[in-house]
Amino acid sequence: MAHIGKRIAKTREGIERTKLYPLTDAVKLVRERAKAKFDESVEIAMNLGVDPKHADQMVRGVVNLPNGTGRVLRVAVFARGAKADEAKAAGADVIGAEDLVTAVQGGTIDFDRCIATPDMMPLVGRLGKVLGPRGLMPNPKVGTVTMDVAGAVKASKGGAVEFRVEKAGIVQGTVGKASFDDGKLVENIKAFVDAVAKAKPQGAKGTYIQRVAICSTQGPGVKVDVSSLGAAPH
Repeated sequence: MAHIGKRIAKTREGIERTKLYPLTDAVKLVRERAKAKFDESVEIAMNLGVDPKHADQMVRGVVNLPNGTGRVLRVAVFARGAKADEAKAAGADVIGAEDLVTAVQGGTIDFDRCIATPDMMPLVGRLGKVLGPRGLMPNPKVGTVTMDVAGAVKASKGGAVEFRVEKAGIVQGTVGKASFDDGKLVENIKAFVDAVAKAKPQGAKGTYIQRVAICSTQGPGVKVDVSSLGAAPH
């Protein structure tokens, strides 16, 4: 345990815990401290001035990161006939209807994103208790219930990231990999923050984007100066 403690302490060197860093500086600090033996993901956490217990303060959406996430996502599509063929041609990894429902009910969930055509939702609705807690339930608000299955598959494969506010008013998401250069991470982070800013609910009062921090999978958090993000936080 002492070794782990030393490693964590070393990654925190040079970071002032209370300081708000300009985005470009924060990205540099995070990338310099991503020393794991694998390509660490870069994550963002945003504290918002909302109470998601109220329906008019729910924040949810999807953002297409300009430089992708660096992850290879497995995409499942619930569709039949021509739409199933479209999904296959677009690169979907798992395609089905009743057979796929049965597989998921049996515990086989070998995908990271789930898309469905509208006519399949009565069937997919049976999986709410399975897919819902995993954040995999298709939803028209984020473009995963659609007749344009090819577009949805390509967006998912290309860097589409869903976000949803949690109980404490926090939105989290993956914005790239530590192997990305600073410029690509800055672009992705700004795109993510901008999408969350545009998703500001009518019921939000006071300052909307309150605090923002970024980190790598095993690295320390770095607080970001909200004014350096270029979004409309109020």
